[in-house]
Amino acid sequence: MLPKLVITDIDGVWTDGGMYYDDLGNEFKKFNTSDSAGILFLKKLGIPVVIMTGENSKAVERRAEKLKIDYLFLGEKDKLGQAKTLCTKLKLTLEDVAFIGDDMNDLKLLKKVGISCAPSNAPIYIQKEVDFVVKKKGGEGAFREFVEKLLEQENLLEETIQQIIND
Repeated sequence: MLPKLVITDIDGVWTDGGMYYDDLGNEFKKFNTSDSAGILFLKKLGIPVVIMTGENSKAVERRAEKLKIDYLFLGEKDKLGQAKTLCTKLKLTLEDVAFIGDDMNDLKLLKKVGISCAPSNAPIYIQKEVDFVVKKKGGEGAFREFVEKLLEQENLLEETIQQIIND
């Protein structure tokens, strides 16, 4: 099943989960640019992307703006509740959603969506609860691999790549 909506956590999925601070207290995050191809693939197929993170980070906000992410929820403590609200607004069900997350605050939503995934460095108790685990670790292109697997399952990856190349 190709999802109608893709939700992603950030810390531990798009990043290695580290929190970097300078002497002035400024926070830094390192994103893997290969994950942006996952966004490109989904946009080509008309599938909206949601970033949903428990952190309230300007770095995530800037990354979302740069990639033209459809929906951004920062400082979200109730990911399942927010996903239900968004699905209602979009006239979808949680079964229409694919979600990649990596930790305890993602677990309720991971258990309720149609397709769930975790990076390979997620805790084992998270990995046991998802439909599949990508080979990549968070911060190493896990989101892109997640999207590629979604497209491969529907035999759409090569066709989508060709469409992007030909544009």
